[in-house]
Amino acid sequence: MSEFVLREYLSNKYISAMDPFPQESKETTKLYPFYDALKEGSLTTTTCKSCGKMSWPPRILCPECYSEDLEWIQLPTTGKVVEFVEMAKQLVPHFESPMVLALIDFDGKLKYVSRILGVQMGELQVGDEVKLKIFPVEPVPLEDRKGNIDLKERVFYAFEKA
Repeated sequence: MSEFVLREYLSNKYISAMDPFPQESKETTKLYPFYDALKEGSLTTTTCKSCGKMSWPPRILCPECYSEDLEWIQLPTTGKVVEFVEMAKQLVPHFESPMVLALIDFDGKLKYVSRILGVQMGELQVGDEVKLKIFPVEPVPLEDRKGNIDLKERVFYAFEKA
């Protein structure tokens, strides 16, 4: 992409406040190892070396003891649906309809809510196995201190029926 095209993209099209996905590069977030792991097909989070607290989503500071001494750990990439909700109409821009959200149990280690992709209304059931689905999202333009603009590739995650 030419410099002119990137500048037009940056000034006329891309509005970061309207972007539903996080910035992922080392230049924009201290949580970049999470996104780097996603690009490799892994789901990770942080755990505190001081008190042992595991956090989801990952953190840069322990919410229990406020330590910055954290380490990255692997999470399971499959789980079971505990509860779910289906929304027939599009409520969130950039997300397809129907939108299905599920509370997923990951081997008793963690429970959290995530989108479920590729299912129609009435198709998902409590107890269904789901697996991690990583998908590309629109790249984000970043301008460095010299005025150069680069498009940073991004990915995000959801789950799908296993």
